[in-house]
Amino acid sequence: MLKVIGAGYPRTGTSSMKAALERLGFGPCYHMYEVLTQPAHVDRWLPVTSGEPVDWEKVFDGYQSAQDWPASGFWREQAEAFPDAKVILTVRDPRKWYVSMQNLMANGPGRASAALPENLPPKAVEIFSSMMRMRPVMDRLGRDAFGDNFRFGDGGLLDENRAVEAFERHVATVKESLPPERLLVLDVREGWEPLCAFLGVPVPADEPFPHLNDSDSMKRMLEGLVASGTIDSPFSKS
Repeated sequence: MLKVIGAGYPRTGTSSMKAALERLGFGPCYHMYEVLTQPAHVDRWLPVTSGEPVDWEKVFDGYQSAQDWPASGFWREQAEAFPDAKVILTVRDPRKWYVSMQNLMANGPGRASAALPENLPPKAVEIFSSMMRMRPVMDRLGRDAFGDNFRFGDGGLLDENRAVEAFERHVATVKESLPPERLLVLDVREGWEPLCAFLGVPVPADEPFPHLNDSDSMKRMLEGLVASGTIDSPFSKS
């Protein structure tokens, strides 16, 4: 059962938050890496495109927290399904977010899976094929966030001003939709203190807050997949 719901867009420090939540005892934390590394998880998400009720307990079976898409695209539904869970909205400078998100659209797994190179290792074929199956879910997330013309993996977002407006509108919507005691709006550069205070847990002694670079982590993972069929996870095993 989820105890912590992520409402932040990708590229707002969600990898850092996954590592931090797991360090604080709120793991495992669901993240896009779960879908990438466990292709069978695609079947957990396909029901969101059918219009039928989604069993969120089943989607998050085995997890205590969530960050990043696809999970954060359905924060409202999760807040209703898990009324005791707290919600964390990760934020950053929207202009810098736009640049990072453009990089994800152009070079991330959705783009890579659009045309599979020849002679890929079997594991890479499996993972890229799973992302192709995931495409309807990602398209829905993109349309909900950026408008009806969005298609995941087409190489880019809207123009910068419209994308930033969508980002700021999302932040405002989350803030307006939840009581203050249930929501933490967090820039991961703030570190442990606001997060631990919100969750009611001690600050880890003599341990820096994890700052993982989402773009670098994704690049290394894709390069490892294509080259050898292995996944270089940025997350420590704790």
